[in-house]
Amino acid sequence: MNNLLKELQQAELQRQTRRHFLKECGFGLGAIGLGSLLGSCGTSGSETTAPALPDDPMAVRMPQFAPKAKRVIYIHMAGAPSQLELFDYKPELEKYHGKDCPAEFLEGKKFAFIQGVPKMLGPQGKFAQHGQSGAWISNYLPYLQTVADEITFVKGMYTDQFNHAPAQLLMHTGSPRLGRPSLGAWSIYGLGSENQNLPGFIVLASGGKQPDAGKSVWGSGFLPSVYQGVQCRTGGDPVLYVSDPSGMTRDLRKQTIEAINEINRQTYEEVQDPEILTRISQYEMAFRMQMSVPEVMDVSKEPEYILDMYGVKPGEGTFAMNCLLARKLVENGVRFVQLFDWGWDTHGTSADGAIEIGLHNKCRESDQAVAGLLKDLKMRGLLDETLVVWGGEFGRTPMQENRNGQVLPFMGRDHHLDAFTIWMAGGGVKKGFSFGETDELGYYAVKDKTHVHDLQATILHLMGFNHEEFTYPFQGRNFRLTDVAGKVIKPILA
Repeated sequence: MNNLLKELQQAELQRQTRRHFLKECGFGLGAIGLGSLLGSCGTSGSETTAPALPDDPMAVRMPQFAPKAKRVIYIHMAGAPSQLELFDYKPELEKYHGKDCPAEFLEGKKFAFIQGVPKMLGPQGKFAQHGQSGAWISNYLPYLQTVADEITFVKGMYTDQFNHAPAQLLMHTGSPRLGRPSLGAWSIYGLGSENQNLPGFIVLASGGKQPDAGKSVWGSGFLPSVYQGVQCRTGGDPVLYVSDPSGMTRDLRKQTIEAINEINRQTYEEVQDPEILTRISQYEMAFRMQMSVPEVMDVSKEPEYILDMYGVKPGEGTFAMNCLLARKLVENGVRFVQLFDWGWDTHGTSADGAIEIGLHNKCRESDQAVAGLLKDLKMRGLLDETLVVWGGEFGRTPMQENRNGQVLPFMGRDHHLDAFTIWMAGGGVKKGFSFGETDELGYYAVKDKTHVHDLQATILHLMGFNHEEFTYPFQGRNFRLTDVAGKVIKPILA
């Protein structure tokens, strides 16, 4: 405790010394200008202070209008699954299989890897229509076929980026460059959290690796860091260091946090920095999470039929386990759950990255769990107010990928920004609906084209926000998730 008080005193002396030098010892117009810039750091009643965030930055807040979705589960298949093998059936492409790619598909185009003239690659999945809606879904996803009538497919998606990291950043932060808040962070900033014992935004990753864009895809950017996603693990402690260290009792941990937060409160009264409120909130949340997170992440009490529905084996940190945990988290008031599953990049350079092998295996690992999640949410009455989003960062080419003009040993497709498919279910979207079309070979989106910013605008709309008015001031202007673009995809709204 004495060390903490000494640290506070030293920090206060350093802050006062800097402030005194910069604000009181300057001369002329430069000092006046600098004084105005530093106004938010002063203590005088005549100085301007920035508006403070609520004492509890995670308190529940009202959206701009009545939402259709109270919570979101966003499932991102990192690497970009091939829409041509899963959802976008192109029988005409079968006729072109093995033929040289038409010149008009190559002129003026840039690809991540394709060089020269590649061969066309017909769809490897066997397609059929399913449900009353007649949705085209391939045999790669037999479980998803059974819930086709719950889903809205958006088949005219396109993006601006054809490399993984910038495309993932664009999809989740609205910009291909680092520094912007993620969709989940925007959601929690706007709505707060329904459960004060759990983070409002939780991330679960599978596949053995993080997304190419790293943790920035669930970061808070220029928003207060309290709104960033909290990554949980499915093995060991759900959150690192959530358990008390050896020799540290619960009461001692509580006293330590109270002492630290008292120092932080005094500091906040001095400088009005919202990040200090974040720090206070996170210390308190971490203390409460020690009890709540292990409980909600425990699936041992789930009935056997639920485990079978998802294909979960207790003790295994799999994508299927993460889907079950996503249901448990939203059921317990978590506002935004982000699932990332790595390994969907199918170039054809290896068996794991082959359309006919690797993609099929990834579908086997995930298909039952995704369908089980939709069924479970519906069975519990949660689906109507929970928006489920599934997709990658871009699409795959109708051509078979080559490298240096050489055909690769396995079937694969290169990155493609002009056409891909995402789907949504629950939370205010139509059931059994398909929106948008690509051309007969699946190369271009030709009807009801939907940009990434349109998808973001629609998700925010379903959560009760006008994406053009939902902003945050930073560096002299108001920023928003959709940058200066985006429109709500009204035809898919229920």
